[in-house]
Order: sequence, then C-alpha cells, then structure tokens
Amino acid sequence: MTRPAFAPAPAAGAAPAPAGLVILALALGAFAIGTTEFASMALLPYFATDLAVSEARAADAISAYALGVVVGAPTLSVLGAKVSRRVMLVLLMLAFAVFNAGSGLAETFGTFTLMRFLSGLPHGAYLGIAALTAASVVPRNRRASAVARVFVGLTLATTIGVPAASWLGQAVGWRWGLAVVGVISLATALSVWQVAPRDRPDPGANPLRELGALKNRQVWLLLATGAIGFGGFFAVYTYLASTVIYTTGAGEAAVPFVLMVTGAGMTVFTLLSGMLADRNADATVFGCFGAGVLVLLAYPFAAGNLWTLVPVIFCLGTLGGISTVLQSRLMDVAGEAQQMAAAMHHAAFNFANALGPFLAAMALRAGYDYPASGFVGAGLAVVGIALYAVAVWDGRRRAAA
Repeated sequence: MTRPAFAPAPAAGAAPAPAGLVILALALGAFAIGTTEFASMALLPYFATDLAVSEARAADAISAYALGVVVGAPTLSVLGAKVSRRVMLVLLMLAFAVFNAGSGLAETFGTFTLMRFLSGLPHGAYLGIAALTAASVVPRNRRASAVARVFVGLTLATTIGVPAASWLGQAVGWRWGLAVVGVISLATALSVWQVAPRDRPDPGANPLRELGALKNRQVWLLLATGAIGFGGFFAVYTYLASTVIYTTGAGEAAVPFVLMVTGAGMTVFTLLSGMLADRNADATVFGCFGAGVLVLLAYPFAAGNLWTLVPVIFCLGTLGGISTVLQSRLMDVAGEAQQMAAAMHHAAFNFANALGPFLAAMALRAGYDYPASGFVGAGLAVVGIALYAVAVWDGRRRAAA
C-alpha cells in the first residue's frame, strides 16, 4: 500500500508511541501557542503601562506577532523541507520558548515588539506540521478527528490559558504570563522528542517542491476560504469584551465568563466537526459556515442581555470547527507540498484575525454599535461559503477531466 504524502517514512527499529500520547504532546504545543496569542490582548493594558506606551501603540506588538506568523509559516516550511518532522517540531517549540521568555524580559517597547514578532515565526509551521504528524499516526478515516484533537489545544487556551494568564498579569505581573508560556513550550519540546514518530527526512524533499503548493489552485481556494470566511469569527470576538461591558451592561466582571463560554463552544464544535468531517468533509464545512452565518446574524439581537448573549456566543464555536476540516482537505490537495500548505493554512487564519476586526472597525467608525460586528461577520462567512463552493466545483471538475 502506498504511504500517503502526509505520512513520513518511519525510522528503522523505532517503537511507536500510542497515537493518543502523540496527539496529547502536540496539543500541548497548540495550547502554548493559543495562550500567548490571545493572552497578549488581555495583558495589553499591563505591558503598555510598564513599557510606557499608549494602549494604541501597544497594540502594534500584537500586530507584530500576527505578522511573524504570516512570514514564518511559509519561510520555515521551505527551510525545514529536508528536516524530519520530529526534529522540526522540537526546534520550533524551543524557539517559541526562547522568544516568549525574551518577551517577558524585554525592558523597552522596541525590544518587546521584536520579541513578539520572533515569537510568531514558529506558530504556523508548528501547527501545520503537528496536524500532519497527528494525521500520520491514525487510520485515514480518523484523520480529521486527530487534527481536531490537536487543535483543541488552541480552544482550551481560550477557555483556560487566557484567563489564567490574565489572572497572573493582575496578581504578579504581565511578564509571568509570558514566562508560563515559555515553560509550557519547553515541556512540549521534551514531550514531542519522547513520543513523536521517529521519522526520517524525505529524501525527495526540497524547498522547490514545497513551493509547488503555491502553483496549486485548490490550495489557494481553500486558503482563501479560511482567510476570509473565518474572519467573521474574529469580527465579533475582537469586540466581544466591549459588547459585554457597554452594550449588554454586564460589566467587566462578566468578561472572563463570556470568554470562557466562547472557548468552551469552540472546543465542543472543533471535536464534533472533526468526527463529522471523517464522514463527509464538504457537508461539514457547509454546515459549519451555514450555522455560523445564522449565529452571527442573531448576535446583534442577542447582545442586549447577558442571558441571551451567552448561548449565541457558545454556538459561535461552530465556525471554529472549520479550521480542522480545511486543514484535512489541504492534505488531500497539496500533493507533495504538505508542509507548506499546512503552515500556510495558519497564516491564512491570522489574516482572518486582521481582516475581521478591520472591517468591523469600519462599521464602528461609521456610527454603528459593537453588536453590528455580527452583521459584518455574517457577510464574511457568506463569502467563505461561496469560496468553498468554488473549491468543491473546481475539485470535481479537475477530477472528471
């Protein structure tokens, strides 16, 4: 039987660890990544004060991290084409630990911003390779579920990691929130080194082959689906705290609870979408997007009361399941350029993280209130549906040719 492109050649004489243990180690790294990405937003007032900059300027450090993800995902995938996945994962987590620790030790805002940019570099490459590794240790009909279990590390970060980092920032200082991420990253590197498949580098791998993903129309259509369609989630999530405080009137004390509900919804629907995608990936994507559009349209009408807002925010997690399925679909269409396509998937989702808030901010500047971000998000999700429909049509047309 031919080995799938996403499954690397095993090293001779290596006793494989149980798949569940491998996925747990990979998910720990996703937890560290999700915690530092989202906790930076919660810690912004604290490091802005400590580093003597305005909150508006402090936000540049968050943008620097996102830029690092976009730059690092394709660059490191190309440079690491001839490195085994196990070694690459360990190196990426070690770098992540060093740069997050450097962020916590920074004495000036310029140094801090540089460290945040460098911290973002391993983000996309790690999650992409982690997804490929998880898919390689389970049967093909359980591949999407395995990827979903890795990505649950990201959703649990929004449920547990971000509130914990925020509490640390308030109790003992924002630097400790980043220090904890460094410790988790070191633990991930050690765990992955112990349990990840001891694969050999693909002798045919090279940077040019990875760059071949950029010539694949199916890859670009799927990346565009995530980059635009998932922007609907971030259009709402970015202004969720402001909605709770100023529109719902529940006050600052309710914000951590609402954020935890959002994370819980993402966790539930990520796992559910992974199981459904193993049966029918296309139906799962359309179902997640369709449900997401309905939830986003309901959001402005539910935002006036905390008890109507909470179930809507929980169901917003339906959009979170899209990432898992798109990652799995990219494995089907990327051919031999697996690492590049997988890493670019996460760069695309960071583009969504910029696009959604940008368009929602335009609505706010036009005089609309925070809940209007739901209508903006619904529009982006509809575009996501259209792009995925084009990807499905194009894939079937090429298969029939």
